[in-house]
Amino acid sequence: MINNNRSIKQLLGWLITGTKGGKTRAQIIKILKKTPQNSNQLATLLKVNYKTIRHHVAILEKNKLIISAGDHYSTAYFLSELMEENYVLFEEITSKTKDTQKKTELSNTQNNTQTLPLTYSHDLS
Repeated sequence: MINNNRSIKQLLGWLITGTKGGKTRAQIIKILKKTPQNSNQLATLLKVNYKTIRHHVAILEKNKLIISAGDHYSTAYFLSELMEENYVLFEEITSKTKDTQKKTELSNTQNNTQTLPLTYSHDLS
C-alpha cells in the first residue's frame, strides 16, 4: 500500500496523465466518487465497450484505488480508502490535465490557419 503523498501523486499522475487510458480511468473514478457501479453500468454511462471498462477497473483495483464487492456480474466497485483520502490530489491532477488540454487546443486553433495559394497575374501589355 502506498503510504506517502509523493508516491500516490506519482501513481495517480502515471495512471491518469501518463498512459493512454488515463481519461477513461479518471472518468471511472469520478463516477465511483458519486455512487458505486458495476462494470456494465460504467460501460453504459461512459459509452465504452464492456471489456474496455473491465480492463480499466482491473488496473484501478490492482493499484488499490478502487475496491469491489459482490461476485462476477453483480460486482460493484467503490473508491478505496486510499483514493477517498487522496481525492483532492486526484482533482488537482485532472484539473492540470484539463488546463494543458485547453492550452493545446487553443494553440492548435491559433496555428491551424489555412494558407491559400497565391495566384499571380502577369500583365504583359
